[in-house]
Order: sequence, then structure tokens, then C-alpha cells
Amino acid sequence: MTTFWIATFGLTLAVTALLVLALLRGRRDVSDGSAFDMQVYRDQMNEVDRDLGRGVLSPEDAERLRAEVGRRILNTDLKAQGAQADGQQPRVPGFVASALMIFVLIGGTFALYMQYGAPGYGDLALADRVDRAEIARAERPDQNEVEAQVPPSAPTEEVAEEYSELVTRLRAAVSERPNDLQGHILLARSEAALGNFTAAWRAQDRIVTLKRDAATATDFADLADMMVLAAGGYVSPEAEQAIEAALARDPENGVARYYMGLMLAQTGRPDAAFRLWDPLLRASQPGAPWVPPIRAQIQEMAMRAGVNYELPAETTAPRGPTVDDIEAAGEMSDEDRQQMIRGMVAGLSDRLATSGGTPEEWAQLIAALGVLGDEAQAIAIWNNALEVFDGQPDAIETVRYGARRAGIVP
Repeated sequence: MTTFWIATFGLTLAVTALLVLALLRGRRDVSDGSAFDMQVYRDQMNEVDRDLGRGVLSPEDAERLRAEVGRRILNTDLKAQGAQADGQQPRVPGFVASALMIFVLIGGTFALYMQYGAPGYGDLALADRVDRAEIARAERPDQNEVEAQVPPSAPTEEVAEEYSELVTRLRAAVSERPNDLQGHILLARSEAALGNFTAAWRAQDRIVTLKRDAATATDFADLADMMVLAAGGYVSPEAEQAIEAALARDPENGVARYYMGLMLAQTGRPDAAFRLWDPLLRASQPGAPWVPPIRAQIQEMAMRAGVNYELPAETTAPRGPTVDDIEAAGEMSDEDRQQMIRGMVAGLSDRLATSGGTPEEWAQLIAALGVLGDEAQAIAIWNNALEVFDGQPDAIETVRYGARRAGIVP
């Protein structure tokens, strides 16, 4: 490593010295050329005197030639004086330019290397880098090892005492009934809501075990998500297995595709991560949960992969009313509130009918209709969603959550 820095500094210094030397010598001293011309003109003046003495020239011709040669001598002298003044003036700026050149070349060279190079690493061929990435992927620590090193996260919000007691009772009930699928579903969601991601992923893992072949891509994607959160953002081999299981059931699952790219980035394959994230980002709805983290990291992945990448423009999808929106309208009069809510619901309904939308948006619409008491319309939208997402069990399960909130399905 020391040899590399010495060689690099030596080469940079040599190139800089050559450029500085050329700059300082760039203005030639024009006095040498002027002196030569002056000597020629003096010789010509002497030649005129000799020719006059030999009788070759008449006095009139000799006088005319002396005047012409004298004029040339005067012009040459004036040019020499002007060139000398011009040549002396830039010497101080020349040194300043030299100093700037030294700073830019040496400082800039090392700054660029620190930004784009890899200090401490030798030159690696692409095949060697891929091999090292595979080794890093195979030898990375497991879930339990990383979780043991992650400091416990402090709760960001105060939890209501009643809710905390309910979760405590739920834990006790689930521990007594380890095969209670619905209990584990509630426990996984509750632990995740409290930030207890280790307990959450263990409950989710039990859900996958109980469902067996009926476990969906969303089940495995949720498991991977909870594992990554429990490990502080690290994708462990166990989380990778859950990701692969999700992608085997649904290759388009956004959560699984995001985490697969994150795992590749963490194990030395930014090129593969970029190739996975770029089409996912371009095909995703603006409100998809994986869009913000991809936008925050994909430019670095592109740079590390050697890709000249321009981040797509960020767009905002029109949003339908959430239950929070509806509850926030409580201070309005009944007539104004109903009119506002129905306008928002109508806008979302029209957009889903014309251009489609995500399962989350369909669930949002059905839940909002339930709050409005429009049970018939909620049922109609639910039946329509079953047709739209036919053959996509994960999407239907997402929409079913909204239908449950509307009270139209058990």
C-alpha cells in the first residue's frame, strides 16, 4: 500500500513539474531575435559605406539606403523594448498559475481517487470481484448474531396502557395455543406496531409454518421485512431465504425485490442491485413503500456500478380518503363533511375504474365506503376487486383487509 502511494505521488509530481516548467518557459525572450536583426542592419550600414568608398554607389543612393536601414533599426529597437516590457510583466502571474496548477493536479488527483477509488484494495478483475461478493454473501453473519449486536430501539411514541395490556394478554394466549393461526397474525402485527421486530418476525415465522403450502408471497415478504428491521437494516441469510420464497410465489413482489437488491448491495454487487431496482422503481406506484428507500440509494448503486444514471422525476399519485382523513373532518358540519368525503371517494373510485390502481388503493376505497355507511357500494367494489386481481392471492388479501374494515367480510 505504501509503495502505491509513493508511486502515485511521484508520477503526479513529475507530470506537474513538466507542466509548470512549460508554463514558466512559455514566453520566450524575444531580445535574441531583435539583437540578430540589429546586427544585420548594422552590417548593411557598413556595407553601404564600403560601397560608397569603392564608388559602387552614388552619394544619393548611399544616403537613401542609410535612411532606409536607419528606419528599420529604429523599428526593431522599438519592438524589442515593447517585447521586453511584455515579457517581464507576467512573471508573477506565471508563478501564481503554477501554484494553482500544482494544487489542482496533486490535490484534485487524490481527491478524485478518494471519491471513486478504493484505498487499501488492489486492482481486481471483474471476475475476482464477483467471486469475492459470493464469498461475502456466503460467509455473512446470521440473523441471531446481528440482532445480538443491534442496540434496542427506544419507542418513538407512548403506548396506551390499555393497548400494552392487550398485547401482554395476547402473548400469553398465543404461548398457550402455539397452533392458533389468527392469534399469531394478531401478535405479529401488534409486536411490529410496538417496534418489537424480533418478536414480530418470530410470530410471522410461525404463521408461515402453520400455513404451510398456503403461505403467500406477502407472508414471506412480511417475514423478511420484520427480520431486516430487527437486524437494523441488515439482510441476513435467513431473511434472504424468506425473500427467495416470496419471489418464488410472486416474482413481482415489490418488498421482496427491494430487499433482494439491498442484500446484493450489502454483499458487494451494486451492479446487480441497480439492475434490480431500476425497473422496480420505474414500474412502481409513487406511494409504494419501497420507492423512497430505492430513490435514496439507487444513484450510489449506479455510480458504484459505473452507470451514468439520471434519477426519474418524482411524482405524487392522487390520494383517496383515508380513515384519518374522514375522522379529521369531524369539526365540519355533517353536510359539508359528507360532501367532502364523497367527493374524495368519487375521485378515487373514478381513477381506479379508468386507470386502475394498487391493491392498497382498492382496500382504501372499500374501507372509506364502509365508514360512509355505503355498504352496497363497498360490496360492489369488493366484487370488482376480486375480478381485477383474479389469480393474485396476495393482492386479494390486501384488498380483503379494507373489506374487513368496512365490515363486509369476516
